Amino acid sequence: MIFKVYYQETNTETPVREKTQSLYIDANDEVEVRQSLKAKPFHIEHIEALSDKHLEYEQSQPDFRLWEK
Repeated sequence: MIFKVYYQETNTETPVREKTQSLYIDANDEVEVRQSLKAKPFHIEHIEALSDKHLEYEQSQPDFRLWEK
């Protein structure tokens, strides 16, 4: 399943919506997503499982690429 992760690049600053980044990761569940990213200095705001239609839309965007674990 593909998940979209909304995050801030640093976990030491207060989250600001305009600075929110996103990445896409293939994992079995949300726990596996968090385990894959725990070594990164990210402040994870939200993890969203993508439906087939939502994934199709995201894949049509020029900045779509899967995160390499």
